[in-house]
Amino acid sequence: MSERTNLASLLRGPAGVTPDRAALIDGARRLTWSELDEAVDHVAGGLREQGLHPGDRVALLLGNSIEFVVGYFAILRAGLVVVALNPAYTVAEVAVLLTDSGARLVFVDETTVAVGSGAVEAIASCEVVDVSSALWRRLLTSQPIAPGDESVAPNGLALLLFTAGTSGRPKGAMLSHAALLANIDMLRSLEGPPAVLESDTVLLVLPLFHVYGLNTGLGLAVSAGATCVIVDRFDPVESLRLIANAGVTTVAGAPAMYQAWSRVPAAREACQSIRLLSSGGSPLPVAVFDAFAALTGKTIFEGYGMTETAPVVSTTLVTGVAKAGSVGRPLPGLQVRLVDDSGQEVDDGDPGEVWVRGASVFTGYWPAGLGGPDSDGWFRSGDVAYVDAEGDLYLVDRRREVILVSGFNVYPREIELAIESLAGVIEVAVVGVPDDATGEAVSAIVVTSEGSGPSREEIAAHCATRLARFKCPSSIRVVDALPHSSTGKIAKGRLREVYGEQ
Repeated sequence: MSERTNLASLLRGPAGVTPDRAALIDGARRLTWSELDEAVDHVAGGLREQGLHPGDRVALLLGNSIEFVVGYFAILRAGLVVVALNPAYTVAEVAVLLTDSGARLVFVDETTVAVGSGAVEAIASCEVVDVSSALWRRLLTSQPIAPGDESVAPNGLALLLFTAGTSGRPKGAMLSHAALLANIDMLRSLEGPPAVLESDTVLLVLPLFHVYGLNTGLGLAVSAGATCVIVDRFDPVESLRLIANAGVTTVAGAPAMYQAWSRVPAAREACQSIRLLSSGGSPLPVAVFDAFAALTGKTIFEGYGMTETAPVVSTTLVTGVAKAGSVGRPLPGLQVRLVDDSGQEVDDGDPGEVWVRGASVFTGYWPAGLGGPDSDGWFRSGDVAYVDAEGDLYLVDRRREVILVSGFNVYPREIELAIESLAGVIEVAVVGVPDDATGEAVSAIVVTSEGSGPSREEIAAHCATRLARFKCPSSIRVVDALPHSSTGKIAKGRLREVYGEQ
C-alpha cells in the first residue's frame, strides 16, 4: 500500500481510480468517490478558515449519515482530532466530554442539536455547527485545503474515543493515524476470505461513533474503495430488505443483530448476496452462530478487539475457518501473550490476561497518555482468554468482572455459556453480587422464550450438571429484556445498579 500518514488519504485512492463509483449510499442520497473526496477537501479547508489549527479537537455528535463521514474525514484531513460522541448522550454527559477533550467545535444534526447546544451553553467554550445549517453549507463551499496542508506527524493523534466505563469519569483513548491505518492494513493482509474487496458493498449499521463501526467498518471499506450503505438505526426486517435491494456483500455486525435476524424467516433469501459476515463487540453465543447458519446457510466470522487496539486483535478470518465460540488468532503484526497475576505466561490451555503489542495499540489515555502500553510496548487489556490445542483464542471474561466466591475465581462467561446452551434461553448475563458468607455470589439474569422457556428451577438444575457448585448461580432472575449498549453489548453496569444490592 502507498506511503501515508493521514487516515483521510485513504480517500485519494478510490477518488482517483473509480471516481464515479458510489462511495456512500444513505437512503435516497448518494455520493461518488470523487464527490466525497471533494466535499472533504472543502470542509477541511473551511475548518482551517474557522481558525482551527492542527491538534485542535472537533466533536461529532451525529448519527450514521453522509454528514458524519464527510465531517470525520474532513477533520482528519485538516490535521485536527476527532472526538466521536454517542448521539444518545444527555446534555450533562456531552458537556463533560466536550470539557475534558477541550473541543473547539461540535457538529450536530436535527436529532442532537438540542443536546449539543445545551452542552455548549453549559460550558461556553465550544461552537455548535448544525449540519443542516447555513454554516455547514458554507463549509462545503469553502476554499479546499491545499494538498501539502493535510500532512500530520507519523504518530499524530487522529481520534479520541471515551470509554463508557461502569463507574467513574470516562477515559479518552488516544488513537493515532498510524494505529488506525495499521489495523486496517493488518485486516487487508488476510486472504481467506478477504476482509474487504473493491467490488464489495458494505453495510454500515454499527454506530460510527464506536471504533468497531468507524475503523473496521468505514475505514476498512474506504481503504478498498468499496461502496458503503449507511444505516442509522438497526431494524431487523428493514435492514434485511436493504441488504437484498442494495446487494450487500459484507456485514460487520454485533451478536444482537444476528440474534434478531435469526428470528426472521426472510433472512435466508435476503442474505444470498452476502459473501462475508463478521461479529464483534461482545461474545457471539454458539446458539446464535448455529441458528443463523441453519436459517441462512451462512457462517459468521467472530473477532475480538477493543477501543485501545483500533480495534481488532484477533479473528477467525486469520485461518479462514469460522469456529463457533472462538475469536480466532491474532492479526499478522500483533503479538498476544496470556499472563497470570504474577506477570508470567500461563501454561497451555490455562486462562490468562490478554496482553497485546503492535502498531495498532493506542498511545494512552487523554491527555497525558497514562494507562497505555508499558516500556516494552505491552498493553494489558483486562480481558481473560485461553488458547485451545489448535491455537485459537477463546474469551473467558473481563478481568474486572471476575467474581471471587470464597477465594475462588468465577468467570461469568463460563456460566453464561452453560445457561445459553439450555433450550428456550434467549439471552443471559451473569454478575457478582455482595454476599456476607462468601464475599461475592453469582447472580444470573436470564431472558427466555415466552411460554416455552425454562423456569428458574430448571435453569438451576441445568447449571448443577455442568458447573462446580461454587460456580452455580445463587440467584436466578427471569426478566423480559436486558439493557444493551449502542453496539449491542449487554450493559452489565446497569444490571448491577438494578440487581447488585438485592
